[in-house]
Amino acid sequence: MTDALPPNSQGRGLARSKGALAGLKVIDLTRVLGGPYCTMILGDHGAEIIKLEPPQGDEVRDWGPPFLDGDASYFIGVNRNKQSVGLDLAQPAGRAVLLRLLESADILIENFKPGSMEKWGLGYEQVLSKKFPRLIHCRVSGFGATGPLGGAPGYDAIVQAVVGLMSINGTATSGPTRMGTPIVDLGTGLYSAIAILMSVNERHGSGLGQYLDMTLHDCGMALLHPHAANHLLNGKRPVATGNPHPNLAPYATFKTKTCDIFMGVGNDSAFRKLCDFLGMPEVAKDPLFATNGARVINREALTKLLDDRFATEDGFELCPRMLAAGLPAGPVTHVDQALAAEHTAHREMVTELGDFRALGTPIKMSRTPGGTRSAPPKFGENTASVLAANGFSAEEIEQLQADGIVMDKRRG
Repeated sequence: MTDALPPNSQGRGLARSKGALAGLKVIDLTRVLGGPYCTMILGDHGAEIIKLEPPQGDEVRDWGPPFLDGDASYFIGVNRNKQSVGLDLAQPAGRAVLLRLLESADILIENFKPGSMEKWGLGYEQVLSKKFPRLIHCRVSGFGATGPLGGAPGYDAIVQAVVGLMSINGTATSGPTRMGTPIVDLGTGLYSAIAILMSVNERHGSGLGQYLDMTLHDCGMALLHPHAANHLLNGKRPVATGNPHPNLAPYATFKTKTCDIFMGVGNDSAFRKLCDFLGMPEVAKDPLFATNGARVINREALTKLLDDRFATEDGFELCPRMLAAGLPAGPVTHVDQALAAEHTAHREMVTELGDFRALGTPIKMSRTPGGTRSAPPKFGENTASVLAANGFSAEEIEQLQADGIVMDKRRG
């Protein structure tokens, strides 16, 4: 069971309690990233996650290399603390299995094309809300079921393009650029987890579940700050600015003799402090740079001054001195360097359990800390045990396996 503590303490970033969500049961019908990322967050903090995979399995098991024991890193990174059951929902008997599992579930999350659940006779309004009034049904889709784009398929990069995120990423010469992480999928997973927990809290008073209509489109648009806010106020089209912040200066990368650093100044007092630290207090008194508004307008001249000043510095040595002085700055590091950093280890942001290694949970709680309880499951490895725990007899399980309704091996 995923709400138990790991069987041993050999590893990092492991759960040290049953978790803040212990007792919640989640039926997870999602695949790829947004939904699985959401349920991993819930599982990290004690919810029981039963991942029902189609006969072909979650397709990101194949999104590699690299692979570990046949599963791609893309799957491994977002599917810990779950149990896997192979289930064919295209067959009526498979849908009957799902309904039995929902009898004791708190949450159902799925990312089928809008209309699929309704076509199968599993729509929330028509069926699920009546059979299971306490059930919280979260649907993750690209654009929702209605509207000009209703029912259209949506992948992260497509939505980045449609909602404007690509247009403000990159530089003036690079053109629109996809963000290096699937930020829309990850953001949708986060927003979905928040929506689910809000609904769980509301249910304490009402005793009722509800339907959550979560879309990549809406969540992607919600990530447009401050560019949308700027446009809604000044009417100007936001453009890609590269590393500099559109509303702050200095807030960008600067070159030193050893590495690039990123430095951010959030107010005029901090800018005066920076200038004193760099031995150039007169710059803070110059009307061209005395206020943030002036610095944004005169960004190019300010950047030239700072680049010249930093050119003689060792960035790796400079940044700790700046941090000690209360000036936010850090060297631009590669992913492998960040994962191997001492502070990463201190914060347990790389979790390990046996051969399993992944990013740890960023949610740190004092009394009910979450973390890794089990490695990502192989396809269908928990099929028999989950069904047995949910009231299916050995004979029923054997017959379901023989009929191809449930399985523990992927179909080609």
